Amino acid sequence: MKLRVKFSKHGVLRFIGHLDVMRYFQKAIRRAGIDIAYSAGFSPHQVMSFAAPLGVGLESNGEYMDIEVNSLTSASEFVDTLNAQMADGIRILEVRLLLDNAGNAMASVAAARYTITFREGCRPCFLTGSVVDDFYSQESIMVTKKTKKSESTFDMKPYIYACSYDDKNDRLDLTVDASSAGNIKPALVVSALFDYSHQALDESGLMITREETYTNTGTAKEVRLEPLGSVGSDY
Repeated sequence: MKLRVKFSKHGVLRFIGHLDVMRYFQKAIRRAGIDIAYSAGFSPHQVMSFAAPLGVGLESNGEYMDIEVNSLTSASEFVDTLNAQMADGIRILEVRLLLDNAGNAMASVAAARYTITFREGCRPCFLTGSVVDDFYSQESIMVTKKTKKSESTFDMKPYIYACSYDDKNDRLDLTVDASSAGNIKPALVVSALFDYSHQALDESGLMITREETYTNTGTAKEVRLEPLGSVGSDY
């Protein structure tokens, strides 16, 4: 049986990289006695894949991984049993049963929603809902994306699905492309917003939380975003 597991990641564990998170889950699943399936071959490993690995330093309420198990009593028992092995900072939120032909979590990722706040003393005075609305209403948002090997300039606007500022809670709400083809980092959008306002950005002042990860159940032209957890059924 294929399962899609949703979990959160907070606190000091936000500084743990993706590979360490994967090893952590492998050990926790063994300790919990979950009947997970193993790959064949000379070096069998747990059948497990993660959706859109979270950047170091970011928190999340919407992380997903897919695993295969040989047997399962119930979703609620799975959640309780695995949570009993979790350290403070990681919590299993739900589990869904997937069809055999369901695409894996990593290949299914289309977008992610983030909330961005500022550390104490770092909130910019210029930032308001109207400023963010003006920024997002531009016909194009040109940015330069740098990698270890190259850099490229492109229009980021088509890759931003939603962008607004909550004046009451001093929070930027952002939904961006998170697919392998797009993969827009929230800090890149914030940097473009500051450039638009002729302000300098100190990225160390950002507090970024991924709230949800989405798949596209529509088409490339008519995007319809649904949480990865909406795929599958209860068990």
